[in-house]
Amino acid sequence: MYKILLSALFVLSLSSCNSYKYGTEGNAQKSNLTMGIVKSKVIKGETSQDEILKLFGSPNLVSKNKSNLEVWSYNRMSVEQKAGSTDFFAGERASQSSSSRSFDLIITFDANDVVSDYSVVATAF
Repeated sequence: MYKILLSALFVLSLSSCNSYKYGTEGNAQKSNLTMGIVKSKVIKGETSQDEILKLFGSPNLVSKNKSNLEVWSYNRMSVEQKAGSTDFFAGERASQSSSSRSFDLIITFDANDVVSDYSVVATAF
């Protein structure tokens, strides 16, 4: 009986060693919203709204600035969590860790619906 209980605890301790991903990276197709794509494809004075839509899809937010020009905002966020494990034989516990990344792209269009300016904010914590 003791061996069965010990074996069950061992299997449970191994099953808690998995790594989990949440957010867009873990369960959706890969996004084009990367620094490399933005720098190579978004050109001030040349790239149109239609080209932006083809590259990144619909924006998360559409607004107007003080000059009444259209501003599109895109955001991609991902969280990766790694579950801790417990070693029942040694009596030790490992902690759980997580990391988050955020990528924001803000595009301002001119009166002809062409990119006049853009900014990128990328954070990791």
